[in-house]
Amino acid sequence: MKTFAALLALSLLPAALPARAQGPVAPGAINDYPTAARADYVFACMVGNGQTQDALNRCSCAIDTIAAAVPYDAYEKAETILRMRQQVGGYLAQEFRTRAANTILEQLQQAQAEADVSCF
Repeated sequence: MKTFAALLALSLLPAALPARAQGPVAPGAINDYPTAARADYVFACMVGNGQTQDALNRCSCAIDTIAAAVPYDAYEKAETILRMRQQVGGYLAQEFRTRAANTILEQLQQAQAEADVSCF
């Protein structure tokens, strides 16, 4: 079974790679993401974008861009919300469909859109 990071990366990243990528976010950006979380994202991204050096560079750029825009605790919350929306039904799922939950997801989606423009 795929990890949630894999599902997140696959659901948010484009299916095809454009011709060129720009570099990662400017140096000095906040780096509070654990290495394992970054690696999970990159591996999942590469599944959807090819197992190439180019995909590795683009996917690494994407997680760096996301990490610069979204603190890790917010990223974790967004992962949890998405996971619970996929796995939990009924009244329990309603706790993860609130305005606050949607706001957390929108922050991640905006960061992902920025990563798509910058890296893909």
